[in-house]
Amino acid sequence: MSYDEYGAERDPYTAAPVQNRDIETLLRDLIDLVSTAKPMPLSGSVLISREEVLDLLDEVIASVPEELRQARWLLREKEEFLAGQRREADALMEQVKQHAERMVSRTELVRMAQETADRIVEDARESSRRLRNEADDYCDQKLAGMEIVLNRVLKTVEAGRDKLKPALDPAMAPDIELGDEQEGADFFDQDER
Repeated sequence: MSYDEYGAERDPYTAAPVQNRDIETLLRDLIDLVSTAKPMPLSGSVLISREEVLDLLDEVIASVPEELRQARWLLREKEEFLAGQRREADALMEQVKQHAERMVSRTELVRMAQETADRIVEDARESSRRLRNEADDYCDQKLAGMEIVLNRVLKTVEAGRDKLKPALDPAMAPDIELGDEQEGADFFDQDER
């Protein structure tokens, strides 16, 4: 192995820096290069070899461990995965909200249907009570009318019988032989046979 003027290890065949130096060592070498640079006359600026700085920076880039590159790639993948998961979670939340709204709507519909059904049943009961009362009133009126008619008929029958009594008085009536079945019968029964 050979070394350059900064103590960096170089491959003897290609003169390329050996990749076993870590980034921290390379960055310290870069800091040393800048801090030991020759000052410019009458200025606070320093003179640095562009080629040396670029070589050191190339070495820094080349010595970035593969794990770090993979870690950066994994971080990008993780961010993309998390973004996808956030999108899926947002979509799922939207579905859940819509489902909840449908459930609330269904619950509201069920409640409204139950209220409507209760109202219809109560209206039917009220209508039934009213119709029953009206039917009872109608029957009562008809029966009262029939009672009045029957009372008149009864009074007419009684009056007719009262008129017929003197004529049917046994003392005044002629001797009519009555059959066995009519003996003791005070009046004629048309239904009897």
